[in-house]
Amino acid sequence: MTGGEVAGILVAVFWAILVSFLAVVLVRLAQTLRATTRLVAEVTEQAVPLLADASETVRSAQTQLDRVDAIASDVQEVTSNASALSTTVASTFGGPLVKVAAFGYGVRRALTRDKTDRPAERQGPRRTVIVGRTVPRARGGRNRKG
Repeated sequence: MTGGEVAGILVAVFWAILVSFLAVVLVRLAQTLRATTRLVAEVTEQAVPLLADASETVRSAQTQLDRVDAIASDVQEVTSNASALSTTVASTFGGPLVKVAAFGYGVRRALTRDKTDRPAERQGPRRTVIVGRTVPRARGGRNRKG
């Protein structure tokens, strides 16, 4: 055998190993592509119903939001009407009710007043003014507010 024949055999063996290696890689790549294709098909089969359910949920939520919006506008109208009614009632009955309450308080006060109470006694002892200064009241006295 000559050197050219040995080199030819080495190149043929090298090509055989390379082709075998590439064949194994291509077979594994084909298996991976088949598995990926199956996975994509399964995801598509499951995603379509999920998207339909999500679309239905969004439509339902939109309907509920429309209802809530209508309720909120009705509540706002009722609130403004109640405010107007409250203002009207307060202006119509507020003044006279305050006057009746004040009159009732005065009558009750007049009826429960002790006959011996006099305004001068209720005020306590008089204060004495000495050169622009006020002397405080004695501590032991009665201090009644009236």
